[in-house]
Amino acid sequence: MSTTAELLKQASELFPDEVVTSAHVRHFDLPLGAGRFALITLDNGHDHTKPTTFGPASLANLNTAIDQVEKEAADGEIIGVGITGKPFIFAVGADLKGVEILKEYEHALAIGKGGHEVFKRLSKLAVPTFAYYNGAAMGGGVEVGLHCTYRTVSAALPAFSLPEVFLGLVPGWGGCTLLPNLIGPEKAVSVIIENSLNQNKQLKGKQVFELGIADAIFEGADFLEQSLIWTAAVLKGELEIERPVIDRGEAWDQAVAKGRFIADSKVHGAAPAAYRALDIIAAAKNGDLQQGYDAEDKALADLIMGGELRAGIYAFNLVQKRGKRPAGAPDKSLARPVTKVGVVGAGLMASQLALLFLRRLEVPVVLTDIDQERVDKGVGYVHAEIDKLLGKGRINQDKANRLKALVSGVLDKAEGFADADFVIEAVFEEMGVKQKVFAEVEAVAPAHAIFATNTSSLSVSEMASKLKHPERVVGFHFFNPVAVLPLLEIVRGEKTDDASLATAFGVAKKLKKTAVLTKDAPAFVVNRILTRFMGEIQNVIDEGTPVEVAEKAVEPLGLPMSPLVLLELVGPAIGLHVSETLNRAFPDRFTVSPNLAAVVKAGKRGFYVYDSGKPELDPEVAALLKQGDTVLTEEQVRDRVLDAVAQEIGIMLDEGVVAEAQDIDLCLITGAGWPFHLGGITPYLDREGVSERVNGKRFLAPGVASVPA
Repeated sequence: MSTTAELLKQASELFPDEVVTSAHVRHFDLPLGAGRFALITLDNGHDHTKPTTFGPASLANLNTAIDQVEKEAADGEIIGVGITGKPFIFAVGADLKGVEILKEYEHALAIGKGGHEVFKRLSKLAVPTFAYYNGAAMGGGVEVGLHCTYRTVSAALPAFSLPEVFLGLVPGWGGCTLLPNLIGPEKAVSVIIENSLNQNKQLKGKQVFELGIADAIFEGADFLEQSLIWTAAVLKGELEIERPVIDRGEAWDQAVAKGRFIADSKVHGAAPAAYRALDIIAAAKNGDLQQGYDAEDKALADLIMGGELRAGIYAFNLVQKRGKRPAGAPDKSLARPVTKVGVVGAGLMASQLALLFLRRLEVPVVLTDIDQERVDKGVGYVHAEIDKLLGKGRINQDKANRLKALVSGVLDKAEGFADADFVIEAVFEEMGVKQKVFAEVEAVAPAHAIFATNTSSLSVSEMASKLKHPERVVGFHFFNPVAVLPLLEIVRGEKTDDASLATAFGVAKKLKKTAVLTKDAPAFVVNRILTRFMGEIQNVIDEGTPVEVAEKAVEPLGLPMSPLVLLELVGPAIGLHVSETLNRAFPDRFTVSPNLAAVVKAGKRGFYVYDSGKPELDPEVAALLKQGDTVLTEEQVRDRVLDAVAQEIGIMLDEGVVAEAQDIDLCLITGAGWPFHLGGITPYLDREGVSERVNGKRFLAPGVASVPA
């Protein structure tokens, strides 16, 4: 049997590029005359922008530090051991770059075992151990603290989580086993499953304390100092830490059942990680820690060697890296400053845009519309949203006053836009209307102003074609709700120049949006793929497959909502309009559903009613549906839908709509909320063999979003 040190040495040879974390040990006398104390500080030598992680060499360093304090504790030289992090960062868990390159099951198993073997030693020292969560703590960073006897947390801590399930893993260095035994199964399920599947929700310091993960909380300014005074009191016996008695009866089973319900509602059984984590939590009821650690090792190894995790890491890297350095964006030095923004339109979308520009750019924003009532309503909406932020304590009164003073509305475009640097339109989705608006704006705006269109499907080039300076027009397509979905499709028209494009990317960055450059092609990226996807669902319904069969067919993808619920959110009329636009462009692949047209004509808001609390087919819609007699199974529907999507993505890449398949995935993750475990969509199509069946080749090279050969 290999020792921990040998395991870690072998693993570090596989991962030569690790950013190595040191574990510095220093000694001092605790306050109150409590005695000599050893403090281990985790630090990778970089500032807080490069958080501390645990790769194999980092774990080996911590192991060596524990060797030292273990001897000191056994020899009676110290009365306690603490562990903390560098400024603003405690530790953010395993180094995922090391996980990506693993090819062998044994190496994956060694990752779990290595972490357990090192962390476990903290609970077995001859003296009490203390974790001081001074800054961001995630994954293995949280878990190393769970192996300690006591924990304190900084009130200033901004982010604390076990995000593994979100990525396609389980908390595998003690999280699934220790957390329910510390705070009870219900709270543990909330942290491990619910928060993770809720877009990787983070906890703040106060919540960490309230959940009982930490035994004490101190202000950030003198956090370590206060933690050490508290430690001294605990070690002297002046302070007794009481923990709740954990109910190991029916409550434990109910908490796990609730976790399964949450997992089903989020991923519909499509991704294994949540269920593996719940199995370990269920087994942790008997309090046998080693049994739990062994189960964590096996789950980690199985998941590391599976496709969902590789897709999850790929998706994570797309959002964190590619999303911040958009492919094809011009040199940012070409971007012009934006000191005033004009918004044409004052409806809901225009008002949401005005609010976003105002909050992020903090420059004057002026709305225009066709009558004073609409203008007033648009400005009123922005003011009301600012008041909500004030009410929630997100901004102070001074900031609220300043923001309100920056937004205004006028009827006269010449008055509003004469000194605007960036003008965006959010008017009715019709070419003639948009061309007229841009002609009016061009007549009054300064020569350097950029004209942006929020069109979801119309040609940017055609929109600009009648202007004197079409090079100033750029597509700037947001997704609804604007405040929630990060994607911004930036569309280059035939005449758009580099300066206009660079300015658009510069503004997108300030708006904190994930910008993806797309060619001026019908419906750009997300709407084109979703329309093909939805179109195939509608086709099978029109041909005769029952609505519920068509809907259930795509449940195994684990999408955020079913196709017809999505249609309801978008609005059937908008869905119909986009399908008509795409049908004109590509009549061989995009159909216009007569049943959808009938639903729109009848003024229905969707296919469902919710009288019982869950969606049921609206009897009035059922009466409208005219169906053929071809009834498909769920599997046949799913194959047809996936084949259509794979074909469309293949065509889009051949047409150069975006630079690479990675951009398609980035768009679907950030613009449509498609899950990380699919990697967007192309890794899933590759994994299921659909890409090769339809296009004769994979979208991504083996080893990209999959286990390397």
